[in-house]
Amino acid sequence: MPGSVAPLDLAGVTIPHHFRCPISLELMRDPVTMCTGQTYDRASIESWMATGNTTCPVTRAPLTDFTLIPNHNLRRLIQDWCVAHRSLGVERIPTPKQPADPSLVRSLLDSAAASSFSASRVAALRRLRSLARESDKNRAVISTHETRSALVEIAFEGGEQLELPEADQPALEAMAVLAMLPLTETESVAVASRPERLCRLGEMVRRHASMEARINAAAVIEAVAVGARSAETRASVGGTNGVVVGLVALAEQRGNPRAVRVGIRGLFALCLAKENRGRAVAAGAAAAVVGRLGELASSDAERALATVELLCRVEGGREAVVAGWGGGDAAVVALVRAMAGKASWRAAEHAAGALLAVLGPSEALQMVAVAAGVVGHLLMLVQGGCSDRAEEGTAPPQAPPLCLASLRLHRQLRRLPPTIL
Repeated sequence: MPGSVAPLDLAGVTIPHHFRCPISLELMRDPVTMCTGQTYDRASIESWMATGNTTCPVTRAPLTDFTLIPNHNLRRLIQDWCVAHRSLGVERIPTPKQPADPSLVRSLLDSAAASSFSASRVAALRRLRSLARESDKNRAVISTHETRSALVEIAFEGGEQLELPEADQPALEAMAVLAMLPLTETESVAVASRPERLCRLGEMVRRHASMEARINAAAVIEAVAVGARSAETRASVGGTNGVVVGLVALAEQRGNPRAVRVGIRGLFALCLAKENRGRAVAAGAAAAVVGRLGELASSDAERALATVELLCRVEGGREAVVAGWGGGDAAVVALVRAMAGKASWRAAEHAAGALLAVLGPSEALQMVAVAAGVVGHLLMLVQGGCSDRAEEGTAPPQAPPLCLASLRLHRQLRRLPPTIL
């Protein structure tokens, strides 16, 4: 930590003690004060609390309130000090954009929940939506149980109606805000336990006239599936008419990266439940997902390959995946390339799991994989991600059971004649 302030000190500039964050010892850029009266740089204290600490770093007193109050006076003093020393190479710190005021969020929520004057409700929800889009910090302020629960109630005011009358437009605006927030298990169940709410989501994601409304519905479907943490709930969501078909249609969209990303994320979340994998295969998910792999960022490519692996585990899934790539040889080469790609280690492991299913007992396809360089990639995965415990059937903590797919694939290929390897 002292090394982080050395450049200024070496330049003959000593940072005043009270301008340094007690955690990082660096010049504070966004000083905030806690309930204990101590002041820290926002990034440092937020990181401290995010790791589960519930005490003040300096006083060690238990935190009774986790509110961070911007210390504007100290920030201005620091900025003035930076300006006074700019001839020595000190740059003025910019005025940080403050997170949304919780009292403003509560006020907007009260206006949005009003039972009359639709224009005022829509305006309040649009303001909430704008705040949520601005930053992660704003979303953290907005994403309280009170706010999420209220948004759920507003979003489903129209029941199963798809084309809402003008007076009920707050429902669509609330859905748009909800699409940017995670849901807890309780909130997810509040949606999934109501058939009319699931029907509304299914109708919206499948055939709403607005692409934005379809994408928002898909994002809420994913949030419900992830938050529920229950295979039964996920199966119930996936079994709702229109849900899986609508997600597949979004994944197939050309020229709309957000639609593709949200569609694939929703499919992955639902396919964690075995009952939904057959539904996804029947709806054409295999071709939709494999057809978009080359367009996805690392985290989304990981989910796409995980979805491909899950689809390969059900009847007809392997055949659908192979057909999506235009044949067995093409599928094998594509999966080997995915293993060698720049995506995450976990993405490579999911590719290995899918490849294991695609190869099956076919020696001809195994030879195609060897010719494509799979052995070298497997050795890198096994040596880099697995331990002796994985060899025995369990995975190390940092690499859950994924590395087992690589090991099994490696063992299978070792059965080929040495001349081929």
